[in-house]
Amino acid sequence: MSLVVVEKSDGVATLTLNNPTERNTLTAPMVADILAAMDDVENDSSIGAIVVTGAAPAFCAGANLGNLATATPESLSNIYEGFLRIARSPLPTIAAVNGAAVGAGMNLALGCDVRIAARRAKFDTRFLQIGIHPGGGHTWMLRRIAGPQATMATVIFGEILDGAEAERVGLVWKCVDDDVLLKTAHEMAARAATAPRELLKVTKETIQAMSAIDAHSDAVKREIEPQVWSTRQPWFAERLAALQAKISKK
Repeated sequence: MSLVVVEKSDGVATLTLNNPTERNTLTAPMVADILAAMDDVENDSSIGAIVVTGAAPAFCAGANLGNLATATPESLSNIYEGFLRIARSPLPTIAAVNGAAVGAGMNLALGCDVRIAARRAKFDTRFLQIGIHPGGGHTWMLRRIAGPQATMATVIFGEILDGAEAERVGLVWKCVDDDVLLKTAHEMAARAATAPRELLKVTKETIQAMSAIDAHSDAVKREIEPQVWSTRQPWFAERLAALQAKISKK
């Protein structure tokens, strides 16, 4: 049985970590299946967006604690590749956090472009509570997303956030009822997937590049080239013609 189940529909690939008896922990076999699934999805030109979730009851309970006891920089880097591979994807990604996201499992959610949480979700950094320093870029991602106070509260002071609290501090885009989590994530991803795939990838790259730009004028310059490029693509002429035809009928 695969440790990652991939379902594709409406231009969306949903990756489900599928080892519920071990709360979908990041083991070497799990990471290998994540890498294979991501290669498959990114090589499929029909896919425009990705949703990542976990088989109930957990989203991902982090790295295997037994592996951590004998960890080396190399072994940790191998485990981190499970969420770093998703974080590097040129396609837009949504984490549908359905349960506990712990340690490296929280990194998996942080590495996605957008997080949607079920009310029962639990965001638990837990690194200090088990006597280990945060890793995998945890503090960098968390601080960039939710700010320094939320990072200190969760990492240093051990605050555990449910879906509603995660929404309040800006860690997730929205919190929804448990039974509509996947539907909400899929519908959002499907909206992105209606855009041309290459345009999605270039626009995501632009948004990521903006973190290094301080001046509005520099941002305008950064966007000019890809914007002009997009107007030269066949999809632009097709969509513009369709819009004009729609307007003319009103």
